[in-house]
Amino acid sequence: MDETLPTATIRTQVTVPLRFPDGYLTSARVYTFHGLVDGREHLAFGLGDRVTAGDRPAADLPPPLVRPHSECLTGDVFGSQRCDCGPQLREAVERIAEAGGYLLYLRQEGRGIGLYAKLDAYALQDGGLDTYEANEALGRGADERDYTVAAQMLAALGVTRVALLSNNPDKAAQLDLLGVTVVDRVSTGVHLSPANAHYLAAKVTRADHALDLPFVP
Repeated sequence: MDETLPTATIRTQVTVPLRFPDGYLTSARVYTFHGLVDGREHLAFGLGDRVTAGDRPAADLPPPLVRPHSECLTGDVFGSQRCDCGPQLREAVERIAEAGGYLLYLRQEGRGIGLYAKLDAYALQDGGLDTYEANEALGRGADERDYTVAAQMLAALGVTRVALLSNNPDKAAQLDLLGVTVVDRVSTGVHLSPANAHYLAAKVTRADHALDLPFVP
């Protein structure tokens, strides 16, 4: 890990049974932390062989499959079709449970601009702007997310090497700079709907997301 990375420690860990609306069931070891640099309440969900990882030395485990997932209240909880966040979250939990690893649930709504501002950006998107242009029109960065807390959480969990479950190259680049070795990049599925097609296309053309969309050259 980066020696300049502020140290975080595990605050609480507890096993929680999970059930999704489609009936999928699993269990997670949920971790909270002391010392995260932004002071927010981020969570790590240990899945698969990491449910009991606290009983085994990290050196005995293979590099975990890890997804840093930014909170999306509208998509994760209410099933909004304007993004692919909810389906990505559901997919990630099952894939990580099968492979063994962690889902890092990061409180970075709206690419870091917050819930109200995200809804303001939605209104601008209704006027023709894409998801990145809308953030910028609000005077914010196109993507303000910072993955320092993700690196801190992994360090607290004893993880230095990961297989990264993400289509976003910025996540890999930031984690690498923060001292996390990304041994593999694993793409998520394409969760395309009529309501999110413009959103997904912007992620490909504006941020080089690894999404195989039929209508994007």
